[in-house]
Amino acid sequence: MSIRFLVLLTVLVHLSFAGCRVIISLTAIHHGATPFTVGVVMSLLTVVAMLLAVRWGRWVDRVGVRGPMLAGAAAIAAAMVLAWAVPRLETLFVASPLAGSGFFLFLIAAGQAAAVIGRPQDRVRNFGLLALAYSTSGFLGPVLAGFAIDGIGHRAAMLALSVAAAATVIALAAARVRTPEHAPAPASQGERRIADLLRIPGFRMVFVVSGALSMTWDLFAFVIPIHGSQIGLSASTIGIVLGAFGAAVFVVRLVVPLLGHRLDEWRVLIAAMLLSGATLLAFPLVEGVPLLMALAFVLGIGLGGTQPLIMALLYEKAPAGRGAEVLSVRTWLINLSQTSAPLASGALAAALGMLPVFWAMGATLLVAGFVALRKTDRERQK
Repeated sequence: MSIRFLVLLTVLVHLSFAGCRVIISLTAIHHGATPFTVGVVMSLLTVVAMLLAVRWGRWVDRVGVRGPMLAGAAAIAAAMVLAWAVPRLETLFVASPLAGSGFFLFLIAAGQAAAVIGRPQDRVRNFGLLALAYSTSGFLGPVLAGFAIDGIGHRAAMLALSVAAAATVIALAAARVRTPEHAPAPASQGERRIADLLRIPGFRMVFVVSGALSMTWDLFAFVIPIHGSQIGLSASTIGIVLGAFGAAVFVVRLVVPLLGHRLDEWRVLIAAMLLSGATLLAFPLVEGVPLLMALAFVLGIGLGGTQPLIMALLYEKAPAGRGAEVLSVRTWLINLSQTSAPLASGALAAALGMLPVFWAMGATLLVAGFVALRKTDRERQK
């Protein structure tokens, strides 16, 4: 499996998932769902992955990446076809966890593939290319979803965007590719426990920063459709605002690898949290589309370059034969926050409006950024 083939498959799968996520939230709103109900539906995207991510990672470590990638793409396609076939609010409570499970299974397997393709020194480049793939589809998915909803309706839009995931299933089933192999776990390693990974120096801090940044990323995708609908934006305009975020992510992921050898990784992650937190404080005070797009672009700049750095840091510290498991633990921790955060945000929005939701997100990132800054400064002084 070449990195180019992996990037192509990732673009297709994430295109379907990113579009599916927007269509699900706007379809729920179209059916009259309250912000809390939308929060429940969106939290279901991550609930199964939260429960099974670590097992999936160990499975990928055992069997390789091709089977899990195929299963993940098939689950996304099936969820979208189901939502098309049975256009009811209740269907979204099934389609959402099915699509989310498929995507996160594919995410773990694709991350493992990127880590073992080529030489160890190619790892940062591979993760960077994989991140660019997610950025490309992260821009195209919401934009296409918004225009598809306005043009052909919620139901047909779901079927149209399922084609990319279905194409991935066909490509993986038909292509004769040799999947990457990785070093097996030592026979003396004994029972695998998550606590052992968290004891590795530096792991916990990386997990905390990763969780905070990823939670913000997914909450942004959750709150913007609600905020946009409340201030009278059309589905296509909401898609354009989300697309501005995706475009910024793509731009910063082009630039960061070129400057990576000149930048301190932890300083970059801390700066991303501070910039993103400040931007979120300003978001609910703006209703004009150009300013919303500008703020979304700035937020994308803040969050966009962090994933390749985090993935490389984690895989570098992973014990032999547990690379996919390490990536799955990160997925589990992220999904834990992503499952609870939409529920809490939906309840808060229903009670007090969207402003407290944005400000809570921004304040969390600012506090986390300053805490991480103090800890890294203390460690450098030792």
